[in-house]
Amino acid sequence: MTAGNAGTTAGKEFVVTRVFDAPRDLVWRAHSESERLAQWWGPKGFRLHSVKLDFRPGGVFHYGMRSPDGHDIWGRIVYREIVAPERIVFVLSFSDQEGRVTRNPWSPIWPLEVLNTLTFTEQRGKTTLTLRGRPINATGEECKDFEAGFASMEQGFGGTYDQLADYLASAV
Repeated sequence: MTAGNAGTTAGKEFVVTRVFDAPRDLVWRAHSESERLAQWWGPKGFRLHSVKLDFRPGGVFHYGMRSPDGHDIWGRIVYREIVAPERIVFVLSFSDQEGRVTRNPWSPIWPLEVLNTLTFTEQRGKTTLTLRGRPINATGEECKDFEAGFASMEQGFGGTYDQLADYLASAV
């Protein structure tokens, strides 16, 4: 299942990989079912307060979360390709409460859109999740800002995946 492929990627690729002690089907459902996604999505310390999920090519995951210091942050994912239970291709952006793309609240030169591919592979009951991302239609300055943010993104996804690991340990 696919939905459009507009946009040119640029800059260095961000990659993060994590192995979960859970079968691929469960890790997939944690990404594709709103009630499961709401229990773990977001950096450690952030609390989701709004989740709208339309999990299909062309569909949107729009979410709002509150930072530990009380700031509301909105984001959206637009799904481009879904190959269950192997791969999800999506565009990630910051957004406003209505789901319109906005700039990163911490960096005015962050790329507006990042194309990500999330792959799920299983071996001996454990699932390896690999996320690869690159800016779309970004300026050179935006690509440099994206690359400068790799350490911060590794920390953010690390906390998010810690929460996913905790969720998977208790999920059925």
